Amino acid sequence: MLREDNVRSGFFEREQFEAVRRALPADLQPVVSFGYCTGWRIPSEVLPLQWRQVDLEGGTVRLDAGTTKNGEARVFPCTTELRALLTAQRATADRIQRERGMLIPYVFHRNGERIRDFRGSWHSACTAAGVPGRIPHDFRRTAVRNLERAGVPRSVAMQMTGHETEAVYRRYAIVAEGDLRDAARRLDAISAS
Repeated sequence: MLREDNVRSGFFEREQFEAVRRALPADLQPVVSFGYCTGWRIPSEVLPLQWRQVDLEGGTVRLDAGTTKNGEARVFPCTTELRALLTAQRATADRIQRERGMLIPYVFHRNGERIRDFRGSWHSACTAAGVPGRIPHDFRRTAVRNLERAGVPRSVAMQMTGHETEAVYRRYAIVAEGDLRDAARRLDAISAS
């Protein structure tokens, strides 16, 4: 089997993510929060997300077939955090629409205009948060890791994050030193009983 040369290992612990989010401008904070929760690709799946793809009442967010890397449609059920984020974004969009008399189709925007890029703000925020060199794609590994930690069955997690094969998914399932210590504690608990 060929060795993967493009394997990255970056991911965010919750406190690192929070520090980066705090260092970002207010209009970018929901973008990275959504990426942290879902693990969706920020440039191609999160930034172009439109309100027609969000069902707040039903509690789902959808990506249409043909808009994802593998071409397959995807559904992510809203967690409490994700629902609160989307509800706040909807309220902001509604307020700006009333004030400016414009229609805002995009979930993530700057004063009603679609956000296309935020690399400069991202790099500055990561440096300020003490995690220079991180990339938005690290949220994919973080989401996979969080799903694994939560005990979500792998086939379900793969559907949520859009990983087509288990081999690729496993590349994203980063095991941190804290995970190893937690495993040792679990073993101690079994031994003690």
